[in-house]
Amino acid sequence: MSLLSTKGLTKRFAGLTAVHDVDFHLEVGRIRGLIGPNGAGKTTLVSLLCGRIEPSEGTVAFEGRDITHLPAHKRIQAGMAYTFQITSVFADLSVAENVALAARRRWHEANVEARVAEAIARVGLPDAPQTPAGELSYGHQRLLELAMGVVQAPKLLIMDEPTQGLSDGEIAGFKELVRDVAREATVLLIEHNMNVVMELADDITVLNFGEILAEGTPDEVRANADVQSAYLGGG
Repeated sequence: MSLLSTKGLTKRFAGLTAVHDVDFHLEVGRIRGLIGPNGAGKTTLVSLLCGRIEPSEGTVAFEGRDITHLPAHKRIQAGMAYTFQITSVFADLSVAENVALAARRRWHEANVEARVAEAIARVGLPDAPQTPAGELSYGHQRLLELAMGVVQAPKLLIMDEPTQGLSDGEIAGFKELVRDVAREATVLLIEHNMNVVMELADDITVLNFGEILAEGTPDEVRANADVQSAYLGGG
């Protein structure tokens, strides 16, 4: 069953076509990796899925419902959550206050505080709830963003370059977190760290010049000659 799907999805910026005629299907309960060279259109595609920008052509569906023109905050309420390639935390607010803001996008109930504490502990920041977000290291700000996604208990969690700035130890913890989240949610992971993608993903989509170049299991993608030529450095 497709949780998220697109048909003919296209985005043009002036004379540039950043995403072209993409048919994409994300099945429930899977971890999907989205990879490709710089400029392949990955962030534009994610922005289309999240509702941050409108497509030039094509459609987006979530749980069988057409959400092509649904604004981002409505998609969050429907069960989508995402973290950005560039950190988007509120530097002057504490860790707990940032996570609480994210929680309230999704929940309107009395136990937000308990959800916040659980999410902070889950990503590995249990000692930092009252620390201003701006005082965190870049890597810890990335973890804070993950907490802001996790706290929403989404049906779909989209993460754009989540391991950027993380130490090796934090990356190991991140992989465990994603496996844990995937027991409850579908995950779309946009990531340059190939070791992370190959270890975590059930399926991988490769984007190149705004189009899908290949899809398959990690082994299938690794062995694909077109992918090797365009992205993985093969012959």
